Amino acid sequence: MLLRRADVRGRLELRGARIPGRLDLSHARLANAGNTALRASSCVIGELWLREGPAVQGALNLRRAQVDVLFLQPEVVPAWVQLNDLTYTSLIPHEPAERRLPMLEKGDSYLPFTYEQLTAAYRRIGDDDAARLVQLAKQRRRRRTLPWYGRLWGHLQDIAVGYGFRPLRAGGWLLSLLAVGSVVYGLHHPPPLKPQEAPGFNPVFYTLDLLLPVISFGQETAFSPQGGYQTLSYVLVITGWILATTVITGLTRTVSRQ
Repeated sequence: MLLRRADVRGRLELRGARIPGRLDLSHARLANAGNTALRASSCVIGELWLREGPAVQGALNLRRAQVDVLFLQPEVVPAWVQLNDLTYTSLIPHEPAERRLPMLEKGDSYLPFTYEQLTAAYRRIGDDDAARLVQLAKQRRRRRTLPWYGRLWGHLQDIAVGYGFRPLRAGGWLLSLLAVGSVVYGLHHPPPLKPQEAPGFNPVFYTLDLLLPVISFGQETAFSPQGGYQTLSYVLVITGWILATTVITGLTRTVSRQ
């Protein structure tokens, strides 16, 4: 079905259509401002081409459509799209995730399935980096639907490890905190709890003792900082637990998707 360079004023109604070949809307101008410009909901289409034309003026409704090949240029996507339960096997042209993600924000609510579809499309062509970016965007979008305490926990996961999709970030935080603690406690040794029994003080391993919830080097239990240095020790302990928890949560989420 060739509608190249078509100039449609009003709604193009294709709801429920079965088009085994190509629906070609290349260079087409679709305009129905304030209403639906293209309704292709519940369609089964071999190839849908929306390319090389101006941005659609009006809503693009692809709800429940099944498309084998979706040729959709970001420039054509209007300000309002409806993608509920849209499925597609291939999405072309290949664009960076940053160019595709705004389309998923143009609906009326958070739709997890749209992010899963885009993730799957990137994975099918081996672009795992883009797939991870889409999943990260999904978690950030979901966060906006949560109550305040859920949003707070989400922000902590995002900052610490990018919801598990940027695990190296946790290493950066750990090294930074280790450096701060080592310098501070290296300059100001905390007094030992039992001077006759305490091991030699090591600021690096003392800081690691504070940061790592499970591993113990025997330093934390042997020395007791005072005043502001004690406050710093509390901050390091709490931060260590937050990092450990967010890493475990993020990695669990990542592994469960493999």
